[in-house]
Amino acid sequence: MIPAAFEYHAPATLDDATALLARLGDDAKVLSGGQSLIPLMKLRLSSPPHVVDINGIPGLSYIRHSDGVLAIGALTRESELEESDIVRTRYPLLYDTCKVIADPLVRNLATIGGNLAHADPANDHPATMLALGAEIVARGPSGQRTIPITSFFTGPFETALRPGELVVEIRIPSPPPRSGGAYFKLERKVGDFATAAVAVQLTLRADGTCERAGIGLTNVGLTPIKATQAEAALSGQRLDDTTIARAARLASEASEPTADLRGSVAYKRDLVRVLTSRALRKAAERAEGRS
Repeated sequence: MIPAAFEYHAPATLDDATALLARLGDDAKVLSGGQSLIPLMKLRLSSPPHVVDINGIPGLSYIRHSDGVLAIGALTRESELEESDIVRTRYPLLYDTCKVIADPLVRNLATIGGNLAHADPANDHPATMLALGAEIVARGPSGQRTIPITSFFTGPFETALRPGELVVEIRIPSPPPRSGGAYFKLERKVGDFATAAVAVQLTLRADGTCERAGIGLTNVGLTPIKATQAEAALSGQRLDDTTIARAARLASEASEPTADLRGSVAYKRDLVRVLTSRALRKAAERAEGRS
């Protein structure tokens, strides 16, 4: 199939883009990497009358680390994140995530801002950003504002973005010493959406107890899920077998999967338990410098 007819727009500045989106409203879709939008249009699952291509807007592709924050421009390609030394060495959870998104061809075009703004609960970045405690910077006709990631995803394919707003930057706080993260994903084949996946970010105290834990779940609910009870169960605890098993069980209970061709509800919940346990162990190893 081919897409339905649409009007193409290529604004040259952010102000032009936000004004155009505010005027067109729900009739417009934003094109960044296009790796979600174009297939949907090709299959006519989405037929927007207007497509607004933001790739020509300068200054939206970068990876900067300063003042305790990793700032990533919304048009930064997944492949750029995967190749970044600072991502690989300081943000292993983000690096793990980048490596398992679709395939290299997709990662060469797909953007991190598009991934998050699309708000597909099966996408990998949302859970990772929940675990990392990221913030979304949005720009619209009324100016710029910052949205905590915990408030960003409001429903399946729905976000807290207001009419005319665009994601322009993602901000991730720099992890303190003795921190580590990991992303574990099960997929039917390479490049597929996750049957389930788990993102974990840990910070350990000098005595080995857990100071902070972030846990995000992929594709087991209508939105990405932050497993808050599992996080709380880790606080102040040593990551021994008993603590990890309890946190993994609580993460499983936080999941809200539906049955489909990838598996039953019971299977997916148990998969969350297993993947949470593995991700916690790997994150702890990295926090302790053992991996």
